[in-house]
Amino acid sequence: MNKIIIILCFFFSISSFSQIKMSGKVTDSIGNPLELANIILIDAETDILESFGTSNEKGEYKIQLRKNKSYNFQVSYIGMATFSQLIISKEYDIVKNVRLNENNILDAVQLTYEMPVVISGDTLIYDADSFKTGTERKLEDVLKNLPGVEINDDGEIEVEGKTVSKVMVEGKDFFDGDSKIASKNIPSSAVDKVQILKNYSEISQLSSVQNNQDNIAINIKLKKGKDKFWFGDILAGAGESPVTNLHIFQPKLFYYSPKYSINIIGDLNNIGEQAFTRRDYWNFSGGFNKPSSKSGTNISLGNNNLSFLQLQNNRAKDINTEFAAINGSFSPSEKIDFSSFIILTNSQIKIQQNNTTQYVGSSQEIPDEFVQQNTIQNSELGIGKLSIKYTPDANNQMDYEILGRLTNEFQDQNYLSSVIGEIEQLDDSESFNVSQNFNYYFTLNEKNIFAFEAQHLLRNEDPFYNARLENNENFQPTANGLGLDDSFLNFNINQNRKVKSNQLDAKIDYWNILNLKSDLNITLGTIYSKQDFNSKIFQILENSDQYYPYPLINNGHGSNDINYIFDDLYLGMRYRLKLGKFTISPGFSAHSYSSKNDQYNVVNSGLVSDISYKKSFFKFLPNFNLIIQLKDSENIRFNYSMRTQFTDITKIARGLVLNNYNSIFIGNQYLQNAVSHNVNLNYYSFNLFNYTNVYAGLNYNKSIDQIRNLTSFESVIATSSPFNSPFADENFSMYGRYQRSMGKFRATIGSNFNFSKFNQFIQSDLNPNLSETFSQGYNISLRTLFRNAPNLETGLKYSISETNIGSLETKYFTETPFIEIDALVLKKITFRTNFSYSKFSDEDDIINEYKFFDASASYRANEESKFEFEIKANNLLNTSSQSQSSTSNIFVNTTEYFVQPRFVTFRLIYSL
Repeated sequence: MNKIIIILCFFFSISSFSQIKMSGKVTDSIGNPLELANIILIDAETDILESFGTSNEKGEYKIQLRKNKSYNFQVSYIGMATFSQLIISKEYDIVKNVRLNENNILDAVQLTYEMPVVISGDTLIYDADSFKTGTERKLEDVLKNLPGVEINDDGEIEVEGKTVSKVMVEGKDFFDGDSKIASKNIPSSAVDKVQILKNYSEISQLSSVQNNQDNIAINIKLKKGKDKFWFGDILAGAGESPVTNLHIFQPKLFYYSPKYSINIIGDLNNIGEQAFTRRDYWNFSGGFNKPSSKSGTNISLGNNNLSFLQLQNNRAKDINTEFAAINGSFSPSEKIDFSSFIILTNSQIKIQQNNTTQYVGSSQEIPDEFVQQNTIQNSELGIGKLSIKYTPDANNQMDYEILGRLTNEFQDQNYLSSVIGEIEQLDDSESFNVSQNFNYYFTLNEKNIFAFEAQHLLRNEDPFYNARLENNENFQPTANGLGLDDSFLNFNINQNRKVKSNQLDAKIDYWNILNLKSDLNITLGTIYSKQDFNSKIFQILENSDQYYPYPLINNGHGSNDINYIFDDLYLGMRYRLKLGKFTISPGFSAHSYSSKNDQYNVVNSGLVSDISYKKSFFKFLPNFNLIIQLKDSENIRFNYSMRTQFTDITKIARGLVLNNYNSIFIGNQYLQNAVSHNVNLNYYSFNLFNYTNVYAGLNYNKSIDQIRNLTSFESVIATSSPFNSPFADENFSMYGRYQRSMGKFRATIGSNFNFSKFNQFIQSDLNPNLSETFSQGYNISLRTLFRNAPNLETGLKYSISETNIGSLETKYFTETPFIEIDALVLKKITFRTNFSYSKFSDEDDIINEYKFFDASASYRANEESKFEFEIKANNLLNTSSQSQSSTSNIFVNTTEYFVQPRFVTFRLIYSL
């Protein structure tokens, strides 16, 4: 860490020594200060942009420039004549005041450069060329250079710490619902402007009556010549690793015209470059938002697909990927738009890891467990969407969307447990999901706006579970409890599950615009949800016969046959008032809830019967929103909401559910809803006067009647059942990021803190154990912004994870210094490299150290060349594994995770 600080100080000292400051004040002809005047400084010799900025509310500006140079100094302001003058810098700072006159005649001064950043209300417009250095190849490379924009570890675009919800190209949706596909595939050479659209609303009629401060979209404007022509690139490559021969093929083709667009993306490789991961698939919204998302009701349908192991930093022991996607849009007239996409992906992944688990909070002697685990995953995933938007006039808009998902997944896990012995576990699942949206928006007149939104969801899931375990003394108590036949050397346990979900979510909104500063919104909505769940456990004997056991636990009730109906009818009201810089929005929603579950063939005390449980109640949920707009690019936001949380059908099913070889679940038919109080406070500032970008936030959540599990153990095998905890759970988090550009350097400092407190219950719900977890993370980095010199980013990521569960206290530290370098050599060779060193330790010793070093070099004759040759080396230091820690309410776990060995690939890229 000390070395990183020394490096940062060294670069700062170089920057301070080689540059001076130019400052002054911009006024109009009578001396009034002009805010947001554009300041541009252009190198007179090279005609390249040197520095830029804007004036503040006092008309003051300041920019950086190099010593002993000649510059063309330009100042512009809307409605004013542009000021231009030759400036020669010396060894000392320059003070230059500028007075602009009204533009009564045609301005004779032609701006050599467009302003690199323009702030226009809720929109930030970046001129991409102003931030390019020549090494960029994809959109993400350009975005990394933009102040205030980040690419997170998952490849998603973030602005103000929030993930961008929509990416458009020339105003047309680009694979609606995912920013990663855009950042990883759109060629940087095609990008002219990047428009950041904050407070984004897809419905122009509602933009004036809704607070969409959490909605951020990006629109990419293409360079001239990229419209009405195919553009993109095709990559093909091969290589070798100690394990296998390697291949990669990635076609990426795009076509845009005013009437239609086509985007085609393909990826076929076995080197671990996943264009679309399984996690991306399940997080992919397709642009679908629930009409009831702001009603205060959260109803879970659960996720009964396989509990796949997640990749760490998109690495694994072996990754094979097949990916194909096509996205198109068609606008036959100004009134109607069609758009659609299809994404197909097939992956085979091998994961190897070692887990050490410490169980806590119980008077029982639960042994610590060490597990060696090898996993093979196969995923065939498909998702497709069709959208129709019809706008006959400015007062009417009608939308229809249908989104379908298909999955076929398989996971084979082999465990070697220090307690249970050898286990082979197989999971298999096929599912489909169809969602439909229908929306209609009608503006009656300038005072009255109506909206109808409805969403229907249909989902079928059928996960299958199989486990083969040794018949040993540590598993024997569990086998007896399940009623298994123990006359064989091994157990072959199976469970079929089927879950069907059917949900309708609809509402009608009415807005009455009372005056220029206030409006009233009334909402009438409903949620209707129906789920069916069936499951059955059986054992396959050595003679291949199927044996259906009678459990000794859970009153002998091993199977499930249940249906669950939930209904919410609600009325909401929100008033919005604008008072200067303040926008105040108090509101509430009143809900009439009813639920019923019928469970059939329930075994209780030797008797079989059907049991039904239903409940109805009323709930009042207040909410409040406050926005303080300090400036166009600076605001404070406060939110409070009270919400209800309802569980899915699997949590209330009374029969046994086998989740894993060491996890058995028994539902609770009488579960109630939880209630949460949520408070959020956020601050954001983007200041071109002093080149700073700041965002920070505080979040607090208190959950009452939260659903917690009561857990009992037989050796390391947990049997859990949910109930409503009488103790409140609390979570507090805060985060912040400060970024500042100083000449050719950009420094970033960020931190996050999270504290959570909840009660865990083991063996008895009368004696809870308080669990407290505290995590903190820090990152500091320095990035250079040279146009004609190598650029580097160096920094440090440091995190602390502290847990106090019952009698066990743990503390883990992860320290990761890193450096990334990219350089354009002789305007032909692009060199890139990144190195990171991670140290994972506890309070006593270092647990694991690992380093990752990747590098690539590519040759392109010039910017217009069609061909590019690249050599890329991954994991040059041949690191074999990495480590991390995790906690739950019953254990603390540390994991050693194995990754692909060193390999090198040779690639040929052809650009259209």
